[in-house]
Amino acid sequence: MRLLLIAAALFLSAATQAQAQGFQAQVSPPRFEAGAKPGTVYREVIEISNPGQTPMRLSVSTADWVLDEQGTAQFSAPLAPGSCRPWTAIEATRIEVPANGRKRFRFEVRVPADAVSGQCRFGLMFEGEPTQVEGMAMPVAGRIGVIVYLDIGDARADLRILGSKVVEAGGQWLPALSVENAGNAHGRLGGLVDATDAAGRRWTLGPSTVPILPGGRRDVTLIPMLAEGESADIRYPLHIRGRLEWRDQRIDVDTHADR
Repeated sequence: MRLLLIAAALFLSAATQAQAQGFQAQVSPPRFEAGAKPGTVYREVIEISNPGQTPMRLSVSTADWVLDEQGTAQFSAPLAPGSCRPWTAIEATRIEVPANGRKRFRFEVRVPADAVSGQCRFGLMFEGEPTQVEGMAMPVAGRIGVIVYLDIGDARADLRILGSKVVEAGGQWLPALSVENAGNAHGRLGGLVDATDAAGRRWTLGPSTVPILPGGRRDVTLIPMLAEGESADIRYPLHIRGRLEWRDQRIDVDTHADR
C-alpha cells in the first residue's frame, strides 16, 4: 500500500481562536497520504499528546469538509452527498490522554470491492471538553481536525496551469499561478521556480502547499525564498520560469505576472 496524505489542520471552535487556553492537544504525524485498492482495509494510527498537567478528555468523531477560498477546511457533521464516511471505523468515541502523556488512536477505512477509482476524503475530529472563557457567554471547546485523503484504485491528480496573476497575501503583492485539477484525486504543487522582475532582480519562488481538489481551480501563491532581513520588494512585471511537480507529474512554467 503506497502512502499518500492525511493533512492535519489545527483550529478552535467558532466563538474564539485564541482563548481556549485549557486545550493543549497535539496530534502526530501532522500530515499523511494514503492509497487503497477496492476490497481492502486501510488502517492508520494517530498519536495524541497532552503536554498539560491534568488528564485531557476528548470526544472523537468523523466529519465531511470543504475548502474555503483561503484553502482552510470547513468541517460539518451531516453526511455530505457521496461521503465515504460510512466506510470508516474509529476505535472509540471518547478517549482520555494522561497528563504529560500520549495515546495512540486507531482508525480504519473498509473500501468496498465495487468502489470506483476516486478519492475518499473525510476528517477525524478530536474535541476537548467545553470550558468557560472570560468575556464569553457560552463555554468554548477546542478541536483538532485531521484531514484524510485516501486515493482509491488508480485515482490521481491532473494539475494544469491556466495562467498567472498578482495577489495580495499577508500585506504583500505576490505572484500566483491559477491551477486547475482535471483529475479525480487532490494535488498540490511542489518545487521551486526562478523569476526575474522588471528591475532585473532574480528571485527563487516556492508554491504554497494549498491542495487543489478534483475538478477545482485555485490560485497558488508563489512565495519568495528570502534571506534573513530581506524583503520581497518585487518590481512587476515578473517573468517566471521553471518546473513544478506533484508526485510523478512534472509541470513546466513559463509565464509573466503583472499587477
